[in-house]
Amino acid sequence: MRSGTRRNTLFLILCTFGALYVYDHGERFEKHGFYNILVFLAIYVPLNLTLGLLYVLWTSIDNFAAYFSVVLLIGSVTVFASLVHYRGEFARGLFGKLQYLPGECNWVGPNIPFVDLLPAGTQNFWAGSMHCKPEQHHINATIDRHGALHADCSDKKSQIHIEILPDTRQWPLWRKSMWNVYNTQVLKGIKQIEYIPGEPVVLDEGTQAVVVRCGSSSAIATRVSPFIDKLPLYTPPVESDTRMNSSTHKLTTGWVDVTNIMIQNQFKRPNVIYLMLDAVSHRQFYRRLPKSAKALRALHRPGLNQLNELYRYHSTGFSTDNNTKAMYFGEIAPSKPNPLPIWAYYRDRGYVTARLETGCDDWVKEYAGHYFESQNYSVGNRSLDYELSSPFCMPEYYPRTGNAFGNFKGPYSIVARCLYGRYVHDWAFDYLYQLRRELRRKAASTEQGSSGLSRPYMITAAFLEGHEGTGEVLRTMDNALATFLEDIGNSGELEDTVFILGSDHGLHMGINFAFLQNGRIEHQNPFFVMSVPEQLHQFAESFQHYHGSEKGISPFAANEQRLTTPFEVYHTFRALADWPKVDGDNWKRSLFAAQKAEKTCDDAGIGANFCMCKKQ
Repeated sequence: MRSGTRRNTLFLILCTFGALYVYDHGERFEKHGFYNILVFLAIYVPLNLTLGLLYVLWTSIDNFAAYFSVVLLIGSVTVFASLVHYRGEFARGLFGKLQYLPGECNWVGPNIPFVDLLPAGTQNFWAGSMHCKPEQHHINATIDRHGALHADCSDKKSQIHIEILPDTRQWPLWRKSMWNVYNTQVLKGIKQIEYIPGEPVVLDEGTQAVVVRCGSSSAIATRVSPFIDKLPLYTPPVESDTRMNSSTHKLTTGWVDVTNIMIQNQFKRPNVIYLMLDAVSHRQFYRRLPKSAKALRALHRPGLNQLNELYRYHSTGFSTDNNTKAMYFGEIAPSKPNPLPIWAYYRDRGYVTARLETGCDDWVKEYAGHYFESQNYSVGNRSLDYELSSPFCMPEYYPRTGNAFGNFKGPYSIVARCLYGRYVHDWAFDYLYQLRRELRRKAASTEQGSSGLSRPYMITAAFLEGHEGTGEVLRTMDNALATFLEDIGNSGELEDTVFILGSDHGLHMGINFAFLQNGRIEHQNPFFVMSVPEQLHQFAESFQHYHGSEKGISPFAANEQRLTTPFEVYHTFRALADWPKVDGDNWKRSLFAAQKAEKTCDDAGIGANFCMCKKQ
């Protein structure tokens, strides 16, 4: 009788799972039933195994209840002490911590970080190794400064094949649509040739990347082309020139020109680098990227450059959509057609602009494409000098057909993100190293757009390792990111570059977000840190002293503890683009000026449904 009941119960459970799967087996935000089933199994199976083990021990060991009570008591004390410790860790940052100040908002609800009790790897141990399996054959592929591709393979018996990836920068919006358009267009645009050993292949100037194949193995070779000394100064079309009605043409009320101060102090226009780690909260950064946190601390060098961290940095919406539009457009719903992203402002003002996308998507098309009057418009051609995304559309990583948001393949998967024996982010960092070296190379001629001095540059790059439900894939990025931070510190680049490492929002899926207030708080508290060159740092503090509404305070120290959002980041980008001309409005709304004390979510433009920082 009891055996029959167990069989019937198991059959009923399986039928229920089958019905739920038929009803919703999607893997997107709108329908994500398959992921829900995985989460349920991740809880249900270990829980039932634990209960079964306890039952066996209870029936086989005398006085088990007494032993279990002692263990439970010790475990409870340990868990309580650990939670107290981790709650303190939630507030800590690089050099300070979140301070509970009178009048400033605080994170609401019982912020109990149970997720910190789970050892690394607990939530996706069943998804396989977090390491990439090396390719069978070693391929050495490089592109020299003459544009010639040199390739060599350890398997001398196999023919080397070259796949020249298309340059996507000039593509119109319609060719960059997600859901089997962008990746399909990339695959269709590949030019395949056989490589003859000893005979380098000369690439077209626009080619940024190739895939080299040898037998069952593959590798990616990238370059920055055209070289900086060959890149002409961009002249924006009159109808979309972002400099119109700005200080570049005529100084009006509210503008201050500090060119003389800049020349006297031998400080050129600062470069800007922004690395966005999608879906990484303030706490998640320290939880999953300890080596990177250590490397980041070492970048703070008063006298050369200074780091500042935002503890009350708050998202403006649920996902990447609203948060990045606030950051790149300055408004969540663009009020005018054909909106240009922030990097267009830089290009119009003489900057070299570059963007790296690791998810086979285009940010403008994905989040603002419907605001453009024509899908034949090329935003990349209008706003960027360099773009790299095509390698991350290859079918070994990005699904050729079907769902791009799968749990086990693609840029949002819960497994290690690998491509040709390396992490996807490793290939991305390779290009960033090349890009930074090239852009810092002094021009060797006085061709058009070249004055014999390096031109300032603005680089943005998006990494998606944090965007998955288990919160575990992010830790695969720690070594590469730490190495990059060490390199940018050792290079001296931070002495003339504003470097921002941040996120759009925290994790909005998974067990912690679904069941605990701590997860919902982390969702609205993304990580954000900014390094500012010393001279710009001193100017901002001086400007605050003489022109700010609050005298005698450091704008950076004040903003660390005040409510800030991606809107302030947008105005920071705008202020940097206009430098050395200072627009009073953008400057006062940027992170270079002390933001309003005791600000509320309503003041900050955060909807009531998303507000997680309130006065108590």
